[in-house]
Amino acid sequence: MAASRQVIPGFHFTLGITFFYLSLILLLPLAAFLLYASGMGLTKFLEVVIDPRVFHAYEVSFGTSLAAALINGVFGLLLAWVLVRYDFPGKRVLDGLIDLPFALPTAVAGIALTTLYAENGWLGQFFYGLGIPSAFSVFGITIALIFVGIPFVARSVQPVLRDLDPSLEEAAVMFGASPWLTFRRVVFPELVSPLLTGFALAFARGIGEYGSVVFIAGNLPYETEIAPLLIMAKLEQFDYQAAAAIAIVMMAMSFAILLALNGYQRYRSKKQGV
Repeated sequence: MAASRQVIPGFHFTLGITFFYLSLILLLPLAAFLLYASGMGLTKFLEVVIDPRVFHAYEVSFGTSLAAALINGVFGLLLAWVLVRYDFPGKRVLDGLIDLPFALPTAVAGIALTTLYAENGWLGQFFYGLGIPSAFSVFGITIALIFVGIPFVARSVQPVLRDLDPSLEEAAVMFGASPWLTFRRVVFPELVSPLLTGFALAFARGIGEYGSVVFIAGNLPYETEIAPLLIMAKLEQFDYQAAAAIAIVMMAMSFAILLALNGYQRYRSKKQGV
């Protein structure tokens, strides 16, 4: 009898390389956070993370990230739908522009958005005319996070939408289903998982975003100051323990939210028998 073979040749070696790589890239930085924070004691740790200024920065970062991810969930789905289902002049250009936030340096994006949405900017003048301050406000932060997060949703939904079996929609139409009912009962259930994945990625990117936000935020304490900026401020003051404490709270909250979303996706998969 021939000796049994591993499905993946060299499995143990490649697994070891994988764990070693993850340790260098992921586990060691996390361990450094915990190491720095452990030296300050529980009392000092709580004093740092529940400071009113820090707590408000959490609210701004998580609130704007959630709002931007929800908006991207809607418009990212529409963008993917248009690119997959329709042909029009400039489609390739538009499809390529989606990835622009990935390639554009975040500082450049932040300066460009601030210029556009300032009070005398091309777009900002209209918002300010309506009494809506679009730069140096929470609204401006949300705009920046929408810009950096839209590719995650569109690119997560696009391949799934492209690979959907058109015969399912044709069968629904033959049975008399309206276009809206066909989308709601046939198409959308298949897009929930990739939509949640894109939402989670956009949300996670928004929480830690710094370069594209710091210029348009205004960085006013208790108003538009974001948590990553506080971390940078602590590092510039050589207060590594406080910076690590703030980062640990952000990391824990982000992990809890992402874990909940992944758990919901697994629940849906089991419920559908996938």
